[in-house]
Amino acid sequence: MKVILKENVEHLGHIGDIVKVAPGYARNFLLPKALAIEATEKNAKALDHMKRHLEYKKNRVLEAARLIAGKIEGLTLSIAHQSGSDDKLFGAVTNMELAEQLKAHGLDIDRKRIALAEPIKHLGNFTAVVKIHPEVSAVLKISVTKA
Repeated sequence: MKVILKENVEHLGHIGDIVKVAPGYARNFLLPKALAIEATEKNAKALDHMKRHLEYKKNRVLEAARLIAGKIEGLTLSIAHQSGSDDKLFGAVTNMELAEQLKAHGLDIDRKRIALAEPIKHLGNFTAVVKIHPEVSAVLKISVTKA
């Protein structure tokens, strides 16, 4: 089944793309969530007009993502964890914990968009990549201290 994407869908395409997907995926996920519309002849003709609108929306979303990336780049999260005598943490700092910290700073980022290179299990300074948009990612600085 062919659909026209109205939003960016990870691993599928960008706004305005015509993609072929399984009928169940379109019927049960893309269409009910208004992420796409069916690619019929009528919708294909309306796509030309919609492309201008979608291009504007795409640029607006990209600018908003860059603004959020700037806020994240200028932020250093300080997390206090219990640790042993050799500076090894009891447990680990997870992306869920980082998402909660970002939410406390006024940035609502889904935990799945925060990618840690390796689990944080020691005290010190670390970085994590936050994928805000397919074209925009930011580096988050993390400082893990003793509680």
